[in-house]
Amino acid sequence: MRRRQHPQATLPATPAPAPPPPPAAVPPGPLGPGLTDPAGLEREAGVARLFELHYSSMLRLAVLLGADDPENVVAEAYYQIYRKWRRLKDVAAAEAYLRSTVCHLTRMRIRHLQAARRHEEHPAPPSDETVASAENTALLRDDQRVLIGALQQLPARQREALVLRHWLGLKESEIAAAMGITRGSVKTHTSRGIAALTQAMEARR
Repeated sequence: MRRRQHPQATLPATPAPAPPPPPAAVPPGPLGPGLTDPAGLEREAGVARLFELHYSSMLRLAVLLGADDPENVVAEAYYQIYRKWRRLKDVAAAEAYLRSTVCHLTRMRIRHLQAARRHEEHPAPPSDETVASAENTALLRDDQRVLIGALQQLPARQREALVLRHWLGLKESEIAAAMGITRGSVKTHTSRGIAALTQAMEARR
């Protein structure tokens, strides 16, 4: 008599290990991956908002002040404000700092160009920056273009005071903060600039 064989018990299959969760998404920014802290995200949003609101006016300011490369000036100003964002108190302070930085950088660029030109024995042919500067002048309205040549002949401080006052419509206290001078000096540079500009415009008629 043959013994009945019982079927072998089947063990349950070992479940496959679960796949690892996908890495958390990191929003892009100037500092690259890894910028996830709330302060960093706040700075990203603040600078982006400042760019959206004031880039055009800052570019126009740099053009009016005589910058040969206004896009680079404004880009550098935004980079500086990005680095110092945590030291600023609010958005209004950030706008004032941005405006002051554009003025300062443009002033430094003009001084550098003037010093370089004094050391040149022969005038250099038009460069890409010169062509770019001419193209940026087209950002201005026709009635403003007439004043550009006369504005460029003014001393830097007088030019800044006039542009900030009559093109941006700033108050004396705001102009003083942007230029880093007193309100009395703002009045002096403004009045002298108007007198010189009027004389130059009359001479061109």
